[in-house]
Amino acid sequence: MPDPRLVAVIDIGKTNAKLVLIDTVNAAQVASRSTPNSVVRDGPYPHADLDRLWSFILASLQALHAEHGIEGISITTHGATAALLSGSELALPVLDYEYAGPDALSTQYRAVRPGFAETLSPSLPGGLNLGAQLFWQARSFPDAFAGVNHILPYPQYWAWRLTGVLASEVTSLGCHTDLWAPAQGKFSSLVTSQGLEKLFAPIRPAASIIGTIKAEISAQTGLPPDTPVTSGIHDSNASLLPHLGRQQAPVTILSTGTWTIAMTIGGKTQGLDERRDSLANVDAFGRPVPTARFMGGREFDALVGTYVEPTSAELHAVIAGDIQALPSFAPGVGPFPAATGRWTTNPDRLSPGERSAATALYLALVTQTCFELCGLGEEIIIEGPFARNGLFAAALAQLTGVPVSASADSTGTSLGASMLFGGAKPGSSRGKPIAPLALPLLDAYAATWRERAMAARPVSVAR
Repeated sequence: MPDPRLVAVIDIGKTNAKLVLIDTVNAAQVASRSTPNSVVRDGPYPHADLDRLWSFILASLQALHAEHGIEGISITTHGATAALLSGSELALPVLDYEYAGPDALSTQYRAVRPGFAETLSPSLPGGLNLGAQLFWQARSFPDAFAGVNHILPYPQYWAWRLTGVLASEVTSLGCHTDLWAPAQGKFSSLVTSQGLEKLFAPIRPAASIIGTIKAEISAQTGLPPDTPVTSGIHDSNASLLPHLGRQQAPVTILSTGTWTIAMTIGGKTQGLDERRDSLANVDAFGRPVPTARFMGGREFDALVGTYVEPTSAELHAVIAGDIQALPSFAPGVGPFPAATGRWTTNPDRLSPGERSAATALYLALVTQTCFELCGLGEEIIIEGPFARNGLFAAALAQLTGVPVSASADSTGTSLGASMLFGGAKPGSSRGKPIAPLALPLLDAYAATWRERAMAARPVSVAR
């Protein structure tokens, strides 16, 4: 049957969940619905509100199908998340990866987790290493964990809810989980030593149809019963799909949202530093992609909240006045994981435009630091919300000295996920070219920022 043209993408980010309808012929967004991705605080630990998300997904599928028609469903979600099934029910709630509970067993986990050379996965706090989550859940809830017969990565959990088919997929297995050995293309020694391999469903390519929707889903939403559903993909890797196989030279994709994630297609992994939140993601074809990241969206909210476009005078005042934010305002992650964020001045005395200017420059400087870890391609393509921040993009172009373009699509993950039907299809890889921020004092401002940031960076070691 022909590839579907109108694809509904279930896009579950850490902060918001969306259902986006994509016209795959024109690579255009037709419609979307969104809802906050709230965390439930009761129960044994903070966890995803799956019932609320499921209701949102079904209602959105029904509405968008009635308005436009839906011919296929694709799925993309944040990483560091898995569902533990006992039969057709959850054995345990789906843990919120920001919960610090797994840190209580960090010493014991350190003794069994593979080295960085095997997994290219750094040691991260809380549940950001999926292996640490599973280790903690098995020991903290032994009776419930003993009943687990399937571990599903988060995109494949939703695919299972829609189709009843169980699967695993490498982009979610290979995103800082400790569970995957990218060079070997197989599960890591941790999975073997902990007896987990039998719990993972067979691996299916992201760009494959896992099945069609269940009869009851068809009845609830009005979608035809033969509506196909893809296996699903990790969200950062969805952003890569429009670019895989199209670039002749290394190119850096900057995926932005709650996380700002720099990934260099065609880059090398030698510069990765496990102490500074750099790692290798695994792309939809199973290949390692050098990656460095920080919680840019979270830090943006902490620093400025509502962005106000700065005037030229406000921008010059920030640079000439040496007004700087220094890392890190999301502790434990990013290239400065052990540093404590601070301002060089009282931010309450700044105008909204000055504070916004300083925040945009801060984010550009941390992003440039990420490029030093994952390698810088011959061009940078910005995907997601930060593509709309002209000052951020212009500063990045000036600081790096390579061409920068901003994608016109604000949801690069959704567009990429829609391309899973039939594999990654060539699309428009470049957006609007960005002119560098050619201000005489910017280089000196950046040099001072780097000196301060590195001086304040305590030495952090892997757990």
